[in-house]
Amino acid sequence: MLIMNLKNLSRMLVFFLGSALAAGSATVGAQSNYPNKPIRLIVPFAPGGVTDTSGRLIADQLSRRIGQTIIVENKPGASGNIGAGMVANAEPDGYTLVLGFDGTIVINPHIFTSMPLDTLKDLTPIGKIGETILILLAYPKFEAQTLQEIIALSKQPGKTINFGSSGVASPQHIAVELLNQQTGSKLVHVPYKGGGQAMIDVQAGVIPLVFTAVAGGYPYIKSGRLNAIAVSSEKRAASLPDVPTFMESGVKDFVASGWVGIFAPGKTPRPVIDYLNKELNAVLSAPEVIAKLETLGIEASPGTPEKFSKEIASDFKRYGEVIKAADIKADN
Repeated sequence: MLIMNLKNLSRMLVFFLGSALAAGSATVGAQSNYPNKPIRLIVPFAPGGVTDTSGRLIADQLSRRIGQTIIVENKPGASGNIGAGMVANAEPDGYTLVLGFDGTIVINPHIFTSMPLDTLKDLTPIGKIGETILILLAYPKFEAQTLQEIIALSKQPGKTINFGSSGVASPQHIAVELLNQQTGSKLVHVPYKGGGQAMIDVQAGVIPLVFTAVAGGYPYIKSGRLNAIAVSSEKRAASLPDVPTFMESGVKDFVASGWVGIFAPGKTPRPVIDYLNKELNAVLSAPEVIAKLETLGIEASPGTPEKFSKEIASDFKRYGEVIKAADIKADN
């Protein structure tokens, strides 16, 4: 009887081991055959903006490399939360991706009382596309025309210096709140529904300052309609080499660049992430792609998923502290 039981146990072990190996082989086989059908790239914003344009550029170039169509779908709403939530709940097979930017991934969780996803757990970073450099611009007739003059003037009793941005809790808004907290400046936020009206008002002198993306400010600087004060990146913008950084202008360790990247649902298999990251980095290393991104105010930033993850975690913590100190809410 004991011998018979041992024989049966052995057969069962062989059966289960074989089943496990077969399942593992099927998974590896499916991943090694990736991609074998079109991929969806969800852009959680309306068509036409810088984020959408950069996503379409990368989708086009990436599809040529991998031999599969990448279909761009715009799913705007709730500052990117709707589209990001769709991808967080999608099958983690590498066929549904999302274009994420810092506002959605590291700012929204701190300003919305209800989120459809945990951006740090429910999405897996594939890679960063690039840095979106921000710039502080001034009305040419404003009495302060350097960063230190602006900071000093804002501290004077009875002085109110307004700055415009594309909206409450936008990366530009958060960046200036960070400046206020680091320097003791008292710049007052004037939110606009998009950056267009803010640019009109600063040119007319309705507001003295505006914080925007380099791509949006570039034509106004070159035409002399606005004066460039400083860029908030670690190094100077390639398109505006004569404009100093905030750090060069006397604000130590001030870096507040935006970024945009590609994410997959959480639990997407690592071989799929590695494959997409490799192909994305190849696209971002192409001179023509680098040049096209530069026209959008984005500096290509190829790198590993791990490096991107560390940056995301750091920004999440840092911006969370700024938002809490400034008491910023999405519905303010």
